[in-house]
Amino acid sequence: MKKELMQGNAAVARGAWEAGVKVATAYPGTPSSEILQDIASTYPEIYAEWAPNEKVAMEVAAGAALAGVRSMVAMKHVGLNVAADPFMTLAYTGVKGGMMVVVADDPNVHSSQNEQDSRNWARFAKVPMLEPSDGQECKDFAKIAFEISEKFDTPVMLRTETRVAHSDSPVVLGERKESTVVPGVDPKDTPKYVMVPINVRVRRKFVEERMRKLEAYAEKFKYNVMEINDTKIGVISSGVSYLYTKDAFPEWSYLKLGMVWPLPKKMIATFFKKVKKVIIVEELDPFLETEIKAMGYKIFHGKDVIPNMYELSPEIVEKALKGKAYKAPKIRVKPEDLPRRPPNLCAGCSHRPLFYALKKLGAYVFGDIGCYTLAAAPPLQALHACICMGASVGMAHGAMKALGNEGLGKVVAVIGDSTFLHGGVTPLMDVAYNKGNSTTIILDNRITGMTGHQEHAGTGFTIRQEPTNMVDYAELGKALGIKSIRKIDPYDIKSSMEIVKEEMAKNEPSLVICENSPCMLLRRAKPLERFKNPFYVVDTDKCRGCRMCLEINCPAISWRAGEGETKDGHKRKGTAYINRDQCVGCEVCVQICKFEAIAPGQK
Repeated sequence: MKKELMQGNAAVARGAWEAGVKVATAYPGTPSSEILQDIASTYPEIYAEWAPNEKVAMEVAAGAALAGVRSMVAMKHVGLNVAADPFMTLAYTGVKGGMMVVVADDPNVHSSQNEQDSRNWARFAKVPMLEPSDGQECKDFAKIAFEISEKFDTPVMLRTETRVAHSDSPVVLGERKESTVVPGVDPKDTPKYVMVPINVRVRRKFVEERMRKLEAYAEKFKYNVMEINDTKIGVISSGVSYLYTKDAFPEWSYLKLGMVWPLPKKMIATFFKKVKKVIIVEELDPFLETEIKAMGYKIFHGKDVIPNMYELSPEIVEKALKGKAYKAPKIRVKPEDLPRRPPNLCAGCSHRPLFYALKKLGAYVFGDIGCYTLAAAPPLQALHACICMGASVGMAHGAMKALGNEGLGKVVAVIGDSTFLHGGVTPLMDVAYNKGNSTTIILDNRITGMTGHQEHAGTGFTIRQEPTNMVDYAELGKALGIKSIRKIDPYDIKSSMEIVKEEMAKNEPSLVICENSPCMLLRRAKPLERFKNPFYVVDTDKCRGCRMCLEINCPAISWRAGEGETKDGHKRKGTAYINRDQCVGCEVCVQICKFEAIAPGQK
């Protein structure tokens, strides 16, 4: 028996491999991104691909499942919003080979635009959902998901969340076992898979019949477990919430639910008989609480004391249920004693000068999801709206339709390359089709930056680093109907401002593409080779302490307070300082300094 310490995401990947999965697809999104990356790097038996968005990923996995092989798709919680259209109907069609839909929730919104509880999707779609609490269960539940899928002819949801996805725990490894389902497509299955009304009505009945069978299965599901200890109080919980509560109150009785939909009603009834008071502990929505109350049971505590937003912890659970703080282990360094390190764009990032230019132009910037969302923070403060993947393009179009010619020169949309391919193509088509006059800027840094450098259709490489076709954004823009297409070098602030200003003033759709601006961390692109000097320094004889260079919020530039004066006699209260170890030589600060106080450093 071999054991390994595994992150939850890696354990899901391992479970998929052991289950005999043949096709895996995803769109990256924290906290789910590592699942497909791990599959691609570790398990060559599985075909893996990054899809342009979650909807496409869902459809690719569905096609593989309908062709009779085991498949999986992974995404974060908001990704399922994008994939909901095919997902909801897949619940009707069912599958041939097993299909697992992994959805990673993000309580406390560590890296998301909202906080959602994906358990609601399982109830909505009428499909089963499993919820692991640690790495071992991540692997085991992934394997059993395919068994359930093939047995009940349904996609199966596996819900994780940040703490399970990104924490390590020991996992017992098993061998790969191929599915017994014979691959192939059969025209005789047309009534099952063609969802026109006459067929839908038949499958609608099937869905309800399947739910009744799944409810019976839930009663026997071996990971729905009762732990009877002190019968004064019993807790119904699942996932990491179970571990938090068990940590704080090990003496209580527990009904731990590994399958959170459908619920084992008979087992719940038995548990209520065995304990005097029942508490329901769950993160986010009162999902279990609502369902159990609807069964007619009275609970002692639930969301009346347990928070319904953000993350739980043993401390929060104990304080909520007992009114006193959890005794956490002693730590040598208090978090409040550590220096603050707010999120920031990397030194030399090509997004920084572009947003500086937009700020100087006084533009209202409709932003999007990616590293560049950080431009909303001080001191840049050059991004003013951000909703979801691809929304910037459509929102700028809508704003211009509302403002008319009054909006010319005032409104612009910015969107990253991966985000543009995910959700920006269709709204840009809409701009052209409906005779809009908005300006869209694609910030092409040649990679999916924020989630960890995943490839996409605009990078020229697959997930396994195989060279492939590469989207030409200018040609794509032309095909969509955009006639005014310009390219800029974002590191040339003056030129960028001139071009963007011209395009924003045009009474027609326009597309601006940032080129020659790969992510600073993308080694393949060798971004540092484009700069003349490796680093710059501040000439303290010339620096007047005006702080203009600080406006770009470069992490390599800091402020050193202290009374003084320049060589030519100007008084100052401090000087800027450039850390040569962080500086990459992008020259953005050089362009901003009005007093020529920033010069190339000497090796």
